[in-house]
Amino acid sequence: MGAVLWAVKPNLEYGKGLGRAFIGAALFALPLYMTMEMWQFGFSIDPARLALLLVVTLPALVGISHVAGFERSFGLVDDLLDAFAAIAVAALTASVVLMLFGVLRPDQPVREIVGKIAVLTFPGAIGALLADKQMNQADGDEERPGRRSYLLRLFVMAIGGVFVALTVAPTEEMMLIAFQISPLQAALLALISLALLHALLFWVDLPGVEGRRGEEGFVSVLVRYTFAGYALCVLISLYLLWTFGRADSVDLRELAEFAVVLAFPAVLGAGLAHFVVGERHGEG
Repeated sequence: MGAVLWAVKPNLEYGKGLGRAFIGAALFALPLYMTMEMWQFGFSIDPARLALLLVVTLPALVGISHVAGFERSFGLVDDLLDAFAAIAVAALTASVVLMLFGVLRPDQPVREIVGKIAVLTFPGAIGALLADKQMNQADGDEERPGRRSYLLRLFVMAIGGVFVALTVAPTEEMMLIAFQISPLQAALLALISLALLHALLFWVDLPGVEGRRGEEGFVSVLVRYTFAGYALCVLISLYLLWTFGRADSVDLRELAEFAVVLAFPAVLGAGLAHFVVGERHGEG
C-alpha cells in the first residue's frame, strides 16, 4: 500500500499543478481573449511571423519552466515536458474560451481558427507556467534549487517584461499614444522608464542578491542591470511590434516612438520580475 501511495502522490501533485496551469492560462490571457485586435491577428497575421513566434515560444517556455514552472523539475527533459504541457493547456484553454465568447465558430475557415488559437497560445502558456508561482508561493520557492547567474536574472527580467507588454502590444491604444506624443515627449518617456527600472532594481531587494545596496552599488546596478534590462525591454517591444504588424509601413522615428511607448509597461514587468516570475532560492 505504501508503494502505491508513493507512486500516486507525484501524479496527484502534477494533477494539481496542471489544474493551476489551466487557471493561470485563463487569468493571464483573459484580457487578450477579450481583445478584438487579437481576434483579427488570428487571420491577418503573416504565417511566417506566426511560425517564428511558435518557434521562439518553445525555448522561452523551457526557460520559464526552469525558473518557475508549475511543478518541480529535475532537468532539461522535465522542463521540455512542462513546456509542451503548457502549450497544450494554453491551446485548449484558448479554444474553450474563444468558443464560449463566440469568436470561434464551426463555419470559419480552418486557417482562421488555428490562427486565433495560435496567437493566444504563447501568452496563455506563460500564464500556465507561472500559475504555481502565483498561486502556491508558500512552498514553491523552497523546493526549487537555486540558479542565480547574471544571465538568468536578465532572462527573468525579460520574461517579466514580456508578461506585461503582451497585454498591451496588440491594442490600438498603444499606437494612438505613440502617434500623439512628440519626439521630446518620447525621449522624456524613455528617460523616465529607465529611471523607474533603475529605482525598482536598486531599491527593491531582489531574492538571492545579498547586499544589493552594499556590494553592488548604484553605478554597478545601473550598468549591469538597468541598461541591459531596458535594452531587453526595447528589443522585446520591437519584436512584438513586428510580430503583430505594427512595425510595417512606418518610418524609423515612428517605430522608435512605438518601442518607447511599449517599453514603458515592459520595464514595470522587468523591474518587478522577481515578484511576477520568481527566482529559485537556495544557492548563492
